[in-house]
Amino acid sequence: MNKDQVKGAAKDIAGKVQQEVGELTGDKEQQAKGLAKQAEGKIQKGFGDAKEAVKDAADKL
Repeated sequence: MNKDQVKGAAKDIAGKVQQEVGELTGDKEQQAKGLAKQAEGKIQKGFGDAKEAVKDAADKL
């Protein structure tokens, strides 16, 4: 597990919390920001996953 995977997962969770708070309070802006943060987190985690896959493949060589 690398830092991009960890940071991406954390950002995704934080975005989910922010979205939920926005839904509970009726704040559409917070909901949108939460969704955007989730997307950023998923992209960053995906990048980390790709880096890990490349590293694993290189280790096998």
